[in-house]
Amino acid sequence: MSDFSDPNELHTDTLAIRWAQLRTDQMSHSEPLFLTSSFVYDSAAQAAARFSGEEPGNVYSRFTNPTVAAFEQRLAAMEGAEKGVALASGMAAISSTFLALLAPGDHIVSSRSVFGTTNVVFDRYLKKFQVETTMVDLADLEQWRAAIRPETKVLFLETPSNPLSEVGDIPALAKLAHDNGAILIVDNCFCTPALQKPLALGADLVIHSATKYLDGQGRCLGGAVVGPAMLVDEVHGFVRSAGPSMSPFNAWVFLKGLETLGIRMEAHSRNTLALAEWLEQQPGIARVHYAGLKSHPQHELAARQQSGFGAVLAIEVEDSDGNRDRQAAWRFIDGTRLISITANLGDTKSTITHPGSTTHGRVAEEDKQRAGITENLIRIAVGLEDLADLKADLSLGLKTLGF
Repeated sequence: MSDFSDPNELHTDTLAIRWAQLRTDQMSHSEPLFLTSSFVYDSAAQAAARFSGEEPGNVYSRFTNPTVAAFEQRLAAMEGAEKGVALASGMAAISSTFLALLAPGDHIVSSRSVFGTTNVVFDRYLKKFQVETTMVDLADLEQWRAAIRPETKVLFLETPSNPLSEVGDIPALAKLAHDNGAILIVDNCFCTPALQKPLALGADLVIHSATKYLDGQGRCLGGAVVGPAMLVDEVHGFVRSAGPSMSPFNAWVFLKGLETLGIRMEAHSRNTLALAEWLEQQPGIARVHYAGLKSHPQHELAARQQSGFGAVLAIEVEDSDGNRDRQAAWRFIDGTRLISITANLGDTKSTITHPGSTTHGRVAEEDKQRAGITENLIRIAVGLEDLADLKADLSLGLKTLGF
């Protein structure tokens, strides 16, 4: 009979609720929150052993805290990973991973369809340390292959991408990376382990912005990296010294968020697909970008490596005079009344934003064009409101276009 001590014996939804539970002598059913900066020891010798790593245990909440550790262990189990490390934000997770694993002269090949701030890290900061990045089209495997150099150490992508829902072929990219002595890092923010398991598809590391769907209600900032201990330990070592740590309170919120992740992602995906299908039929909508649509060029690939299509779609708008510009996009956004105008996503509340002037506002115009970030593009992160109300609100936006 199983004692359920192996995460491989449990399904993802069960791991999200039961794995790495914390119990004190008070036997609380909900995990306790350890709001403490430091920990005490039985003796000076024990303190020395803890600091040196000879004895396991808590040292200082910058890098060891029971609540944070529970979140790390639970998320790692859900992703099928050996180990995880939590960080202060999704961008802290991305930056810390590269700084921990790369050295001057190393090279990254990245999809150009990544979050705009990631491009800033590549172009402005990693470049200072002589780490170069080559950007390629996410779906073009030949571009990935052609960009690899002898000094390439990392292939990096988001899939589905932000905001166009492009899909990267994880098994093919993993093979390409491994054949060339590199590792594949996948940002799994949009799908979460509820919908996609990149490690099972061949990826080496998975990165999350826990701020998004892992929380699910827009409450806290956080990030995470999961994968084999050999790689994650390097990132954890960087966190210990450099300090981009997750707060215990945020980790506790994320633990609560994980408990409902599966049912939320299922509901998000259902709402989003229905809304995308409706938008495709509306005047004023020149194009809908969502991998769940059969019209999406990578729909079949997405269906193979994801169990659902997620909650982010993008639309290109056109007013009744045929204008496809920023003014039309802004009028549409300002015409809505229910959906929140904010650049965050992953919330139960639907959000709407203009990527070209917000999330990708610091990206060079030429790079935005190459990534498909047009002036008439709008991103909608679909929440859990009633679908009829979301359609009614977006209809107000359509009226501003003359329809």
